[in-house]
Amino acid sequence: MSGGNEDAADDAGSAERDECSRPTRRKPVVVVVEPETPGNVGTIARAMKNFGLTDLKLVDPPELKEDGEAYGFAGHAREDVLPNADRVTFDEVVANYHTVGTTAITGEDDQSHERYPFKTPVELRESLTTVDAPTAIVFGREGRGLNNEELSRLDEVCSIPADDDYPVLNLGQAATIILYELRDLTVGETQLPDTAVTRAPEGDVERFHEFFGDFLEATGQREHVREKNALLMRRLLGRAHPTEREIHSLLGTFRKANTKLEHADHLAAKYDEPVYPSE
Repeated sequence: MSGGNEDAADDAGSAERDECSRPTRRKPVVVVVEPETPGNVGTIARAMKNFGLTDLKLVDPPELKEDGEAYGFAGHAREDVLPNADRVTFDEVVANYHTVGTTAITGEDDQSHERYPFKTPVELRESLTTVDAPTAIVFGREGRGLNNEELSRLDEVCSIPADDDYPVLNLGQAATIILYELRDLTVGETQLPDTAVTRAPEGDVERFHEFFGDFLEATGQREHVREKNALLMRRLLGRAHPTEREIHSLLGTFRKANTKLEHADHLAAKYDEPVYPSE
């Protein structure tokens, strides 16, 4: 017969194996190649701060003055992300990271461009979910982006779907969109409230349908119309997943409505008046 200590040891070993079997998610670093505008660097740093990233690397950046645009645009990222940014070379990034290049032009015309199989930001998130490697998201220059030679040295390419007439986004906008889509890999908790809903007990939901049926009957609708409306209400509540508080509020409303309709019927019968006014 096994003792309690052995059971505890088995549980601990199982937990350790489960922990080891979970994929390791490393937060990517963000690399900006030869940015021309300090303000865009600040905007990217701010987006990083918004979505849980801290490691910014710059290839041949402009001077980033503490009283200049970069710090002015960075928001709270001026406190940590921006001042801790590393200056690196493109070769260093390629040598040390699984790299994801970003581009608006994907080379769909294989007669005149090099072709780069690309992922959308959502597809990139799904791909990186299973990657256990240091990863770098690489952004190019304002206006020109990454050139063909640079893209050919990177492991993956990401492109944001946009209007074909004008697919080129501002550098800061593009970075914000991509980092937003990667947030499930980089952000543990957000400021949004818990959206999980506990559906009201089915008994209470059925009581509501009974009250609603009485209400429909009291309004004098024809039977086939009542049946149709009752079915529509059932479908509506089935999709809505009402909470207990919501269903109780509806129950109270229709209880009062039905009581008033019954009283109106009683008065109409007492004074020999039509139940409903003529239209």
